[in-house]
Amino acid sequence: MAPVYLIPTMPTDGASASGQRDSGPARVAVVGAGYVGLTTAVVLAHLGHTVCCGEIDPDKVVRLSAGTPTIFEEGLEPLLRTGLESGRLRFVVGAASAVHDAQYVFLCVPTPQHHDGSADVRALSAAAREIAPHLPRGAVVVNKSTVPVGSATLIERLLRRPDVAVVSNPEFLREGSAIEDCLHPDRVVVGSEDADAAARVASLFASLGAPTIVTDAASSETIKYAANAFLATKLSFVNAVATLCEHLGASISDVLMGLGYDHRIGFSYLQPGPGWGGSCLPKDTRALLYMAERAGYEFPLLRQVIETNEAQLQSVVDKITTALGGDVDGAHVATWGLSFKAGTDDRRRSPAVDIIGRLVAGGVKIRAYDPLVAGGPLPELPREVEVVGDPYDACEGASVLAVLTDWEVLTKLDLARVRQLMAAPRIVDARNLFDASTARDHGFEYVGLGNP
Repeated sequence: MAPVYLIPTMPTDGASASGQRDSGPARVAVVGAGYVGLTTAVVLAHLGHTVCCGEIDPDKVVRLSAGTPTIFEEGLEPLLRTGLESGRLRFVVGAASAVHDAQYVFLCVPTPQHHDGSADVRALSAAAREIAPHLPRGAVVVNKSTVPVGSATLIERLLRRPDVAVVSNPEFLREGSAIEDCLHPDRVVVGSEDADAAARVASLFASLGAPTIVTDAASSETIKYAANAFLATKLSFVNAVATLCEHLGASISDVLMGLGYDHRIGFSYLQPGPGWGGSCLPKDTRALLYMAERAGYEFPLLRQVIETNEAQLQSVVDKITTALGGDVDGAHVATWGLSFKAGTDDRRRSPAVDIIGRLVAGGVKIRAYDPLVAGGPLPELPREVEVVGDPYDACEGASVLAVLTDWEVLTKLDLARVRQLMAAPRIVDARNLFDASTARDHGFEYVGLGNP
């Protein structure tokens, strides 16, 4: 195993963190223009590197080349347009077209989940095979996709290029604040058996001044999974404590205040909700559990974290059912929020979508609203769900309003108007977004999480 060492933050005299002066702008290729790839491309161009991003979807290439983002992410569009205007950023169709003169090639392709929890690395393997004959001698291939431990070795085997080094550089981006996280990272992790290649990749991000951990590839890959598993554990713990508070007559907001001021715990991720979701935590926790089982370790703690999350989703459904008086067949429920959290339009593995699906399966009629959806049918929702472009339209005639995503804009809406539109004034707030006393003052029966 390669030694682990920490590169301190960037000195002020222009030298790199390792004591050597920056090598200057690099020629970078990014394979894939999804959340990770697009963010990586625009930020590397912003840092002064010349970036060519290869994407398999021609329509996406056209849109991005015109400066139109294909995802919603705060701060993305200005960096995208600046990169294009400066000439440091361009988009092409296909991976091979992007890598022909690159010093560094970042692989940012999807690694979805198989039914057994393992990661599907077919896109990663296909990308490696595609770029192998086109890589310049001495290039460094950087795996930024979230991949099973051992994937760096897999890529090396697929490339069949002993002159090309492979480095692991996992991303730690939160959707909704990905640009901010990329520009101001808590740390940069780089892993490889080739120490020189690892140092070269670390130098690309030296100007960010973040602590940089350099280790072997397997440890680097494990860090990503371990970080997400710990966040999932914290979220499941908070949701379990919220349920306990309901049984004890305690206030979750006060309990979490007492926990958060403990410097060993902190306030980050101490907020109850309908369950954790999105494109990362569900996939990565199950993938880590799968890898543990393959290695002969059952990992009962992580298994319980996942089971607690499943129970939390059903708990919210049960709260809505109870608010309806148990008579759900044909009942009308309004839902606010479809994305898995505020600040993003990503609805993959969204708790809101899951809860809506369970309600529809029980016979509930849903009219849904989300600030980033104009209206109309969505493929991830049951066809019976009516998606509207106005929050008040969703509430008309509803017997319950379920708040499923923590969009701050929702707190600015007129609760008095909502009360007039609804057939019965009931709110189930799965995000504790509204103040309970304020909602009750408006005449609502209000149910939140973790409060009496």
